[in-house]
This record gives sequence, structure tokens and C-alpha cells, in this order.
Amino acid sequence: MIHSRLQSCVLIAGYLLYLLMGALIFQVLEKDAKREQQRTILRMKEDFLKNVTSLSPAEVEVFVENLMEAVRMGIYPVGNGFPNERSNWDFSNSFFFVGSMLSTIGYGNLSPKTAGGQLFCVVFALFGIPLNIVFLHHIGKIISMLCERLAKWLYKKGIKKKTTRCLTLLFFLVMGILVFLCVPSAIFRKMEGWTYGEAIYFAFITLSTIGFGDYIIGRQQGKDYFPGYRILVAIWIIFGLAWIALLFNLLTTLLEDPEEIPMEEYLQVKTVPRKKRNPERDASLGFPLEDDLS
Repeated sequence: MIHSRLQSCVLIAGYLLYLLMGALIFQVLEKDAKREQQRTILRMKEDFLKNVTSLSPAEVEVFVENLMEAVRMGIYPVGNGFPNERSNWDFSNSFFFVGSMLSTIGYGNLSPKTAGGQLFCVVFALFGIPLNIVFLHHIGKIISMLCERLAKWLYKKGIKKKTTRCLTLLFFLVMGILVFLCVPSAIFRKMEGWTYGEAIYFAFITLSTIGFGDYIIGRQQGKDYFPGYRILVAIWIIFGLAWIALLFNLLTTLLEDPEEIPMEEYLQVKTVPRKKRNPERDASLGFPLEDDLS
């Protein structure tokens, strides 16, 4: 037990250190490049305004395409400059980028532009994605262990094995939906100004690693988000992936052959069999028999 807990602590600490290291390195490599992109976009806008009457339709099309690309990258050339000089590669954004990359979501709104950043991205993901898989598998085992303890507690309370199994599965589904979908969606609705349906959509698309990129947190221009907002969302993604991976495995096996494997094995739900009474032994020890009690 002590060895298992020590192993868990080492894995969690190593995983978090890996994320922190990656976020800091990406911040250093990409911060200056992003500012240079901002200056380039601003110069492009100034040139457009100076020569707007003499531009050909083709040149206007090029300007519109460049402007759309700038907005997609999170650069908003509004006014005479950039009122918010904070780089998109601050620590909060870098940590969120690292978390979404290792989870293979890949929104596409933020990506390294420098040669060093792109090379480091390849090496970092090459080792980080397997580490992420191991970490998620470990978190999944912890969730399964909690379900197993719940099943044992219910069974000791006298609930039948089949009922215990259904209640444990129901608890796993309901708590997971509340903790990883409903509650976070309410927060996203408040922070981002989305409808609740849009927030639920974003939460599921994110945790399922589909990652369309049509809805992304922390991108509202001119809106102040509380410090650490993106970091907390990255942590939510990490633990939510472990839950939804277990859920998908359960649904997949049920669809393939619902009778092949007992349902409790999906979540490692086990019950301790009750001890059967031995009439001859009880009589020799002086315990009353069931007939005597009746």
C-alpha cells in the first residue's frame, strides 16, 4: 500500500513538473515572436488605410485573408495599437496549450511559430503523450477503486449484488456528468457569455478530444479573466479525460457484447461474498440454528 501511494505521488509530481517545464519553455521561445507578429499586423493595417482608395480587388482580398488569420491567432488590430500588450504566450496560455497538446485535443488557435518552438513541440509531445496516457490510466484506476469501495460498502449494508452493481454504475455516471460536464459548463456560461447549450457542447467536444476549435475559452477581446482561469481549465481537461475514457470503454464493451463480461469488471466493482452459515459448526459452538430462531 505504501509503495503504491509513493508511486502515485511520484507519477503525479512528475507529470505536473513536465507540464510546468513545457509551459515555461514555450513561453520563452514564442513570446517575442508573437509580439513581432502583432507589429507586422499593425503595419499591414496602417498600409491598408493609407492606400485603401488605390488598392485592387485582389489586394483587398489578401488583406482580408491576413486579417482573418490574425484574428484566428488571437491578434485583434483594433485602434491605433494593441491596448493589451500581454502576449498570447503568457504562462497561463502556455500551460493551457501544453495541456491541450498532450491530451491530443489540438484546438488550433495557438501554435508555435518559431523553428525552435516547433522542434521543441515535436520532442515534448513525443514523450509527453505517452506520459499523459499513463497518467490518465492511473487516474482511471483511482476512480475505479473509489467505485469498488462504494460497491463493497453498499453490499455490506445488505443490498443485493445486482442492485449494488447498478447503483455503483449510476453513481459513476451521475457524478461524472455533474463534476465534469454540468458544473464546468455553468462556469463557462458565466465566464464566456455562452448559452448553457453552447457550454455543454464545448465541454463534451473538449473532453472527447474532438477539439473543433469553434469555441475556445479565454478569447473574449477586452474581457478580464481571473488569474489562473486557463490553468484550472487545463486541469479540468486532464481529469475529465480520465473519466470520459472509462465511460467510453464501458459503452464500447456494452455495445460489442453486453453479456460477455460482468458489468462490475469495467469499473473494477467487486463485492465481498457473505459468509454462509455452517449448521454443524454453529451447533458445536453453541450458536442458535436458523430453525431455532424462527
